[in-house]
Amino acid sequence: MAKLAVNPTRMELLRLRKRLVVARRGHKLLKDKLDGLMKEFMELAKAYRVHRMAVDDELPGVLKFFVLAEITSSRQITENALESTKQELFLTVRRRRLMGVLIPKIEASFGEAAGTYSFIHTSPELDKAITSLKEFMQELLKMAELEETIRLMSSEIEKTRRRVNALEYTMIPRMEETIKYITTKLDEMERSNTSRLMKIKAMRIAQELQNA
Repeated sequence: MAKLAVNPTRMELLRLRKRLVVARRGHKLLKDKLDGLMKEFMELAKAYRVHRMAVDDELPGVLKFFVLAEITSSRQITENALESTKQELFLTVRRRRLMGVLIPKIEASFGEAAGTYSFIHTSPELDKAITSLKEFMQELLKMAELEETIRLMSSEIEKTRRRVNALEYTMIPRMEETIKYITTKLDEMERSNTSRLMKIKAMRIAQELQNA
């Protein structure tokens, strides 16, 4: 593991030791966050599967009512009836935080119907088709909300995992290696200084003995 490019001084050693403490604390916090994100992700994925299956199961039924409405009256009458009762769909997307991630909350509402249609010329299945479509729209929007939430959570998980790995396998080991290197260098310098001082002391003692 390559060490950091620093000067082997006591000041640098103290600075690196403080950085290492912060890095280890940050690593633990990020690891805890990653575990929390994964737990939330698994629950969201389960909810998404449930809604996706509900959407897949309900769609044929919704379409069946429209087909029956056309069969029992006519396509033209059905299309005219739908055109006369069309409504605006208003979508509001709010945001809330989940594990630090801004996730969407989609709210839907319908405007006033443009008009009405004749109950004599249209089939009862058309009423069922319109009602079931509105209910189906809520399920569809919930599925879209969960799908976007899962995408955002997945992105945050990947980003957090990269940061955890960078600290765990790169930054922390490099700091530890650099601290070890600086400590070794300082020990060598200390031994060298001690040896030099001992030699100087020995020389002075020898000189004093000669002068005595």
